[in-house]
Amino acid sequence: MKGLEIARAYWREAGLPVMERDFPRLLPKVAIGLAGAGSECLGFDDALSRDHDFEPGFCIFLPGEDVVSRREEFLLERAYAKLPGEFMGLKRSRLSPVGGNRHGPIRAARFWEEHLGVPDGELSLFDWLHLPDYALAEAAGGEIFRDDSGFFTRVRERLVCPPDAVNKKLAGAFFLMGQAGQYNVSRCLAHGEPGAAALAASLFVRAALSAAHLLAGRFQPYYKWAFRSLRTLPGGEALAGELEAILAGDGVAERIERVCETLSQSARARDGALPETAEMERLARAVNDRIRTEEIRNLHILYTVRE
Repeated sequence: MKGLEIARAYWREAGLPVMERDFPRLLPKVAIGLAGAGSECLGFDDALSRDHDFEPGFCIFLPGEDVVSRREEFLLERAYAKLPGEFMGLKRSRLSPVGGNRHGPIRAARFWEEHLGVPDGELSLFDWLHLPDYALAEAAGGEIFRDDSGFFTRVRERLVCPPDAVNKKLAGAFFLMGQAGQYNVSRCLAHGEPGAAALAASLFVRAALSAAHLLAGRFQPYYKWAFRSLRTLPGGEALAGELEAILAGDGVAERIERVCETLSQSARARDGALPETAEMERLARAVNDRIRTEEIRNLHILYTVRE
């Protein structure tokens, strides 16, 4: 059974009865679910995932102190700590008295601050450009089991990357694909630098992973889950195979061109005004030209790329 299913069952069987009995006033004011870091929040956990940081548990997201007081937060923490220490054969860890817990009562403002950098989840266009996609994936991932007031869900529903931010990130990814993959892999090999060629191929793969997620309207998770996430996207299984073969050094030049053709076609399906080209640097500039906000459009084309 997946971690999300375990969390949902633990909430339903252990948490909900306590909340209904001891905290009926708070139940409509808090949000219950599982979100944040961890493969279980992405649905990517497996048997190996249980060797660390894996336990039955759920989050109780709290609104501001004007709605749920610090005293009530303390009482919720005590009640959560008394829930069964073992469930479905899995043991719970103890809550830290100094905070930083992934489960139990969590102030929503702290959660948004940790993942988005702002306590209210209100992101500016520049916030969207600066935030790493894995942080957005953690904020938007998982599942909310109950949120009667909708205070937490409303923030998650706003986590849709604005078109200008998507285009800036996409332009950067395409430009790096062209520069590192279509240009520098072969040149590094011609220079007799196989190590540099491998680094260039790796940069190409990272940029292609980012582009594929952006085109699908998804936040790319932390790098170790990027390929598993890619395989869940339309056409992702074949694309993942090509990218993994590039990393393995198998038919690199030919595969790079096939990946560029695939993603350029996806880009044109998303925006029919883009030119019919698989020359990724040219396509990158065309995508950048589609940005409506002049200040964002005029930023360096690699502004959002973190090598």
